[in-house]
Amino acid sequence: MIDLHTHSIFSDGELIPAELIRRAAAHGYSALAITDHMDQSNFDMVIPRIVKLIEKLRGSIPITVLAGAEITHVPPALIPDLIKEARALGAQIIIVHGETIVEPVAEGTNRAAIEGGADILAHPGLISREDLLLALEKGITLEITARKGHSLSNGYVARQAVELGIPLTLNTDSHSPSDLITKEFAKLVLLGAGIEENGIERIFNHARALVDKALGQGHK
Repeated sequence: MIDLHTHSIFSDGELIPAELIRRAAAHGYSALAITDHMDQSNFDMVIPRIVKLIEKLRGSIPITVLAGAEITHVPPALIPDLIKEARALGAQIIIVHGETIVEPVAEGTNRAAIEGGADILAHPGLISREDLLLALEKGITLEITARKGHSLSNGYVARQAVELGIPLTLNTDSHSPSDLITKEFAKLVLLGAGIEENGIERIFNHARALVDKALGQGHK
């Protein structure tokens, strides 16, 4: 199981990062990204702390952990610059909190995430055809989520992505221990989103490719 969207106490999660990592390992995870909610007020505090933790834990934990960020409810015009600043501080996986149908996310957030070069557009809701085509052009990954509420548009996202050939990944958006899932449950979420069984392994392989790419950028 690879999960590239999780939260710790540095935003609205329940667990300190070390416990989040330990519980993920107990669920059979091979890789995890800690992607706390961030805006201009806290990104320069949170990212270095997660980077430092990963450095301290290296060699002592059985899974790969990546420092990440979920840019959340930031005005669309400011998202591209914040993506660049987060990367400069060591964020290896950049997620943008997309236009989910269950929150008042500003219109244009999906487009700004894609144009700004985020790695993953999380729960993009009823993303427009124009933005889907731009995501395909830019190589942006769309998220299928196990998170309640956000998952209501999984079927739409999966159908559009498969039709156009846009890469997908499955994440939990975990905020509490009970949100972590096994790989077998992840398969059920993907099947429930309408992914054909022969396409599931491709999604898991893409998650591994995202991890390998992040590690190849020089951040361990």
